[in-house]
Amino acid sequence: MKEKKQMSRVKQTLICLAITLVVGLVYFYFELPALNLHSPAFYTFVFILCAVYCVCAVFTSRIGLTSEERQLLQVTGFREFFAMMKRHCMIPFFLCLALIVLYLGGSLFSSVILRSGSYTKLLTVEQGDFAADVEEISFDQIPMLDKDSASKLGDRKLGELSDMVSQFEVSDQYNQINYNGRPVRVTLLEYGDLIKWFTNRSNGIPAYLVIDMVTQNVDVVRLPEGEGIHYSTSEHFGRYLMRHLRFQYPTFMFDTPVFEINEEGEPYWICPKLEKTIGLFGGTDINGAVLVNAITGESQYYEEVPTWVDRLYSAELIMQQYDYHGQYQNGFLNSIFGQKGVTVTTSGYNYIAMNDDVYVYTGITSVGEDQSNVGFILTNQRTKETKYYPCAGATEYSAMNSAEGVVQHLNYKATFPLLLNIHAEPTYFIALKDNAGLVKMYAMVNVQQYQIVATGSSVSECSSNYSKLLTQNHIVEESESLPDDEITGNIADIRSAVINGNTVFYIQLENSPVYYAVSAEASEIAVILNVGDRVTIRYAPDESEILTAVSVER
Repeated sequence: MKEKKQMSRVKQTLICLAITLVVGLVYFYFELPALNLHSPAFYTFVFILCAVYCVCAVFTSRIGLTSEERQLLQVTGFREFFAMMKRHCMIPFFLCLALIVLYLGGSLFSSVILRSGSYTKLLTVEQGDFAADVEEISFDQIPMLDKDSASKLGDRKLGELSDMVSQFEVSDQYNQINYNGRPVRVTLLEYGDLIKWFTNRSNGIPAYLVIDMVTQNVDVVRLPEGEGIHYSTSEHFGRYLMRHLRFQYPTFMFDTPVFEINEEGEPYWICPKLEKTIGLFGGTDINGAVLVNAITGESQYYEEVPTWVDRLYSAELIMQQYDYHGQYQNGFLNSIFGQKGVTVTTSGYNYIAMNDDVYVYTGITSVGEDQSNVGFILTNQRTKETKYYPCAGATEYSAMNSAEGVVQHLNYKATFPLLLNIHAEPTYFIALKDNAGLVKMYAMVNVQQYQIVATGSSVSECSSNYSKLLTQNHIVEESESLPDDEITGNIADIRSAVINGNTVFYIQLENSPVYYAVSAEASEIAVILNVGDRVTIRYAPDESEILTAVSVER
């Protein structure tokens, strides 16, 4: 009889373990928790397994009992139930108890209250020289395309592709990278729905988009037949990117994967490896990344990623680490009482392409969140190299309000600024959009003196007007703000058009196919010019057939 009971207990344990294993595999397949003590999802996973085992033990406790034993169990009631739970669930109970103690202890010793000094060291910040570090670029190299505008262009381009538009959608990633020396945004297509995935999965996703942020040209890069993208975030089952990663790297914690292309145009997923560097759960940082070939699924972990990778550290992580640095550099108590020297990032950010890398830009303001910045930082998204530039001036949103105020009669809305070096002056460059989300004008706002606002219907006109304002306000010498080129000749043709309420004259000189555009506001003499008049035109150089003139003299 004793052997029979022993066999019944063994059978019960095996059944509980089998059910727990099945539930665990199903949960792991769908939720994909990292098997890592630094991951809170791991503790949830173990707690669920223990709970499933204990529930199974309750329901299987009557297996193999005789009718007399069942009657005895009903009589003894709670005492027998407690004895059964103690017999079968002691190990899961102590395992859960140990994990709870570990979790609470790990959270305590990871807290910023006890480890504020360690949090300030997550990001190393050096002092920089803005004029020396950030090269001044010509207006025809300014990346004018934000994510929303890129999304509109991508959707419009997909609508032109009759063989794809009914089956695929454009992903909303639009990541900014440097591709062959040009700032571009890249994104891939996604399956329209589950049915369209079934009908197209054998060939994979056939193309990705490359959008030039300067020219706004959209290129559809079609992949060879049978070599489509088979691993992405819109896939299912084993080809779903996160599941593919989890089965290969079960202990890794990952940040959000980013779609990029290398210099040869091969599509990859950049999957940053997260690490907790302070206690069990504090000090989130990146330690290399897994690069996954989006076509073949081949993956490799790099502690130091290749130089063509542009985004390893997300803007959100960089801003979080600077906030730790700015708030706790004088101790935790100072961040609450006194707040001497406490600074934080502003609520927005943008990207700057420099030296074949992409940098995150964000302003730095005092902890009181007033309407002025004390400076700004630039951080390399691949290396996390960070430089701080002291520059008291307007916050980005104050500059946006200034730009909108100039064109308030048109009801244009400002986009988040891009930081540029214009004549060694930190300058906010802002696109102004209408209610349909289309860019209608551009604005440049001086960071230190945000009442200096220049606008223009083109980037070159805006740049020229801004240079004039810098000269008029004695910020730069006149010789520094003049355009590079000047031309003299007889007028062969002159035309006019009204653009955004301003009259613009287009002047063509003899023996030249180029037209020079100048507004009546910039040069009143243009109103009385005629064919045959000899004029001298100062203009900003470009490669287009219509150049922006700064002034016209007769």
